[in-house]
Amino acid sequence: MTQQHILHLTERSLWEEARAHGAYTMSTRGRTLAEEGFIHCSTRAQFPAVAAFLYSSPDRPEDLVVLVVDPERLAAPVRYEAPEPGGEEFPHVYGPIPVEAVVDVEPWT
Repeated sequence: MTQQHILHLTERSLWEEARAHGAYTMSTRGRTLAEEGFIHCSTRAQFPAVAAFLYSSPDRPEDLVVLVVDPERLAAPVRYEAPEPGGEEFPHVYGPIPVEAVVDVEPWT
């Protein structure tokens, strides 16, 4: 069974840095994989609410992109977990995302 792609919103400069190093290692806005323990992602349906939550403030970065990740290309496990018991489950990637796992990069405004 093919897994559905998962999404991660980030700054274009962070994605360009990841491309130069071969892997993406930011967890969420302002926090790294090492600090958080996993990379926060979302499904396509969850994405609008997540994007609004993280980047709706006036101080948001200008150049944001959506990384479209193929979970089947990841070496790290993907676990669907809720931030609180009984809450909505979000995909978390427990390791770096290799650039080869990013199948598309979409602009986001």
